[in-house]
Amino acid sequence: MPHLHLEYTANLPELNADVALIRLNNTLVGSGQFAAEFDIKSRAVKVETFKVGTAMAERAFVHVKLAVLSGRSPQIKQQLSESLLAVVKDLCEWPAGVEVQLCVEILDIDRDSYAKTAIGV
Repeated sequence: MPHLHLEYTANLPELNADVALIRLNNTLVGSGQFAAEFDIKSRAVKVETFKVGTAMAERAFVHVKLAVLSGRSPQIKQQLSESLLAVVKDLCEWPAGVEVQLCVEILDIDRDSYAKTAIGV
């Protein structure tokens, strides 16, 4: 815990997903909200087929979804969201002529039903 999902559109050639994930993970570690760095699981998905709105203008998006165990205050979740968004803003040189939307979403995972084990530790 937590689980971080990064989705980004294929028309962002300068976005390096490996670099993005390590920077996002480091931000989560630095937040002090998670017990150990190895608890952070992140993944990136490049979206090849997408639409943003209905206009013919070239558009793109980067969406970070962070799922955390329930129980954190709205203020903590807002701090996490803002710190992750700051990282996303600085991930790459954004392409000229492309409207890029950056967003972060924090989701609660029900603490009572979440199960986890580690193999080979």
